[in-house]
Amino acid sequence: MPKNSKVVKRELDDNVTESVKDLLSNEDSGDDSFKKSSLMVDDVQEDKDRNIEEGCDADEERPAWNSKLQYILAQVGFSVGLGNVWRFPYLCQKNGGGAYLVPYFILLVVIGIPLFFLELAVGQRIRRGSIGVWNYISPRLGGIGFASCVVCFFVALYYNVIIGWSLFYFSHSFQLPLPWDQCPLVKNKTTAFVEPECERSSATTFYWYREALDISSSITESGGINWKMAVCLLSAWVTVCLAMIKGIQSSGKVMYFSSLFPYVVLVCFLVRALLLKGSLDGISHMFTPKLEMMLEPKVWREAATQVFFALGLGFGGVIAFSSYNKRDNNCHFDAVLVSFINFFTSVLATLVVFAVLGFKANIMNEKCVALNTDKIIGFLNSGVLSHDLIPQHMNFSTINAADYHLMTDIFKGVKETDFSSLRLDPCDIKDELNKAVQGTGLAFIAFTEAMTHFPASPFWSVMFFLMLVNLGLGSMFGTIEGIITPLVDTFKVRKEFLTVGCCLLAFSIGLIFVQRSGNYFVAMFDDYSATLPLLIVVNLENIAVAWVYGTDKFFEDLKDMLGFSPYRFYYYMWKYVSPLVLLALLAASIIQMGINPPTYSAWIGELAVEKTLSYPPWGLAMCVTLVVFAILPVPAVFILRYFNLIKEDFSSFSAMSYKKGRIIQENSSPEDDDTSLIEGMTPSDVPSPMPGKSIYRKQSSSPATDTDTAPNGRYGIGYLMADVPDMPESDL
Repeated sequence: MPKNSKVVKRELDDNVTESVKDLLSNEDSGDDSFKKSSLMVDDVQEDKDRNIEEGCDADEERPAWNSKLQYILAQVGFSVGLGNVWRFPYLCQKNGGGAYLVPYFILLVVIGIPLFFLELAVGQRIRRGSIGVWNYISPRLGGIGFASCVVCFFVALYYNVIIGWSLFYFSHSFQLPLPWDQCPLVKNKTTAFVEPECERSSATTFYWYREALDISSSITESGGINWKMAVCLLSAWVTVCLAMIKGIQSSGKVMYFSSLFPYVVLVCFLVRALLLKGSLDGISHMFTPKLEMMLEPKVWREAATQVFFALGLGFGGVIAFSSYNKRDNNCHFDAVLVSFINFFTSVLATLVVFAVLGFKANIMNEKCVALNTDKIIGFLNSGVLSHDLIPQHMNFSTINAADYHLMTDIFKGVKETDFSSLRLDPCDIKDELNKAVQGTGLAFIAFTEAMTHFPASPFWSVMFFLMLVNLGLGSMFGTIEGIITPLVDTFKVRKEFLTVGCCLLAFSIGLIFVQRSGNYFVAMFDDYSATLPLLIVVNLENIAVAWVYGTDKFFEDLKDMLGFSPYRFYYYMWKYVSPLVLLALLAASIIQMGINPPTYSAWIGELAVEKTLSYPPWGLAMCVTLVVFAILPVPAVFILRYFNLIKEDFSSFSAMSYKKGRIIQENSSPEDDDTSLIEGMTPSDVPSPMPGKSIYRKQSSSPATDTDTAPNGRYGIGYLMADVPDMPESDL
C-alpha cells in the first residue's frame, strides 16, 4: 500500500488496490458531485480550517469569528440580558437579600457552568446548529434541535416587543421635563384638573399604562392596534434583521457596542446613584442577609431557574455561536469566563437598581413626612393634639424623618388607643424598599420615576433606555442565531433570505403584542412558551450526551479537542447531579403550575389599580398550546425514527451530505463489493460522530481526483471537519 498522503489518480489499467480508499473510490461514476472531494483522515493541524457550510458553493468556507474577543462578546451579549437588570434584583430582594447569592452561586457551579460547557463543547466539536448537533449525536433525539428552534421563535416574538417599548421611551426622553414627570391636566370650559386615573396612581404608572401601552382592561378586549408601538416594533425588527442578515460577519461587529455599552451605563449609574441621598440605605437593605430563608425550597428553585435562563441554556444560541469556532478553542475557559461575567453583571445591576431605589425611597419618605406633618399641624390647630406633646427643639419647617418618628412615638405613648384615628402613615424607608417590583414594573415605572428626580434627568433617561435596547439586542442576536444557523445547516437555504423571511414572519405575528391588550399576551408567552419546554430540552441534551452518547466517550472527544482532559468534576455533574437537579426542577415547575392556575395582572383604569384575573377558556387553551407546540418535535421525531416512518437514507434532516445539498443514498446490499466494507457495518462499527480520529471530506480543486464521502453513524452524513492534515493510507 503506498505511503504517500495524497490521493493518487487511478488509471483504468491499474490493478485495484485492496484498501479502504480504493474501495470508496468505486462509487457511482455518473455522480459528478462525488468527484470533487477527497477522503481524508482526521488529525490535528491548526493551519487548516476547511469546514464547508451546508448548501454553499464548493469554495465557500463556514464563517468564523474574526477574533476571540468578538466571540466572547457575542456569548456575553446573549447570556446577559434584561433579566439581569430587572429579574435578578427582584429575586434577591424577595429571597433573603445577600443570602440569595449563596444558593445562586452554588447552583451556578453545580448546573450552570457544566451545562454551559456541554453546549459549547458539542457546538464547537460538531460545528453545526442545534438541529444538526442533536441529530448527529442521537437521531432519535433529533427533535431536541427543532424544539430549541420553536422556543427561540416564541421568545423572539415577544422579546423584540420589549425592545420596541424601550425604543419608545428612548425616543421620548429628549425633552425636559420628561413626559412622565407630572400628571397631565384635563381642561374643560371653566377649569383644569389633574387626570383622575393619574392622580390615583402616579405619573409614571399612568404614562406606562395609558400613554405608552394604552392598555385595555382585560385580555378579551383587543382594542385594536396601538400604532405607536407597532412602529417601534417594526424598528426593532429592522434593526435585528440588518444586524443578522450576514450572520456573524455583521452581528459580530455590532456586538462590540451592544455588549460593552451596558457596562458603561451601569458603572455610570452606580457612581451617580452613590452620590445621591439614600442610595446607601438601598444597598444595605439589599445585602442584609436573611439566612433563615436559605432553608426554604422555593428559594433554591427560583435560584436554579434564574441560573438556567441567565446563561441561555437550551435556546440553541450558545451552540450556534460556538459552532463557528476552531476545533481546538478552549471552550472550558469560555464557559467559566462567560458564566462569571454573567454573575458579576447581575450583582452590578443589583447594586445599581437598589442604589437608585434607595434614593427613590428616600424621596418618597420625605414626601410622606411632609404630608403627615401638615396633618399634625392641622391636629394642633384644631386641638386634637396638644402643643405640649411636641419637643421644644422641633421646627416644622425643617422636620426630618428622625424628628417625625420621635413625634409619632410620643403620640403613640399618650394616645395609645386613639392613635390609629389620626391616620398617620409610618413613613418608614424600609417599607418603600420592601415593595417588590420586577420586570416591566421595575424598568418602566419604578426606575423611570426615580430618574425624574435626577439632575439632568433626560440624559440619564436616554442612557438607561439605550442600555435596555442594547441588552435586548444582544440577547436577540443569540436567539435569532439559534433559529437561523440550524435551519441553514440543515435545509441549505441562503442565510440572507431566511433571515429576512424569519423577521418578516415574526413581525407579522408580533402585531398581536402591540394591540391594546398586547401586554397580557407578552406575559402569557413569557410564562408558558419557554420555561417548561426549555427545562425538558436541556434535560434531554444532558441525557443525550451523558447516557446515550456516553460520558466516557465524550471525555475522550474533549481531550482530543482541547488537548487536555477536563476535571473529573464535570463527569459526575453531567452523568448524575445535573440530570437529577433538572428533573427535580422540572417536577417543581409542573407542580407549581398545577397549584397556581394561569392568571395575569390586568390594569383597571377606572380604579387605577392592577387586578389579578383568570384567563378565559381560549386563553387557557393558548397557554397549553404554547407548551405542547414547543415540545412536540421531541416525541414526534422519536416516534418517526423508532418506527422507521422516515426513510433514513432519504430524510431531509438526517441524511444530507454537506456538499452542495446532495443526499447520500446508501446501498445496503451486501453484494455491492464497492460499498459493503463501510455500509455493511453495524451501527456500533461505524465511526462515531465525535471521536478524535474521524473521517471527513475535504474539498479538492482538481476535477480529476476521485472522491467520496465517509459515513457518520448510520445516516451517512458527510460532515466536513476542520484542522485535519493528510495521513498515510496505512493509518486507515
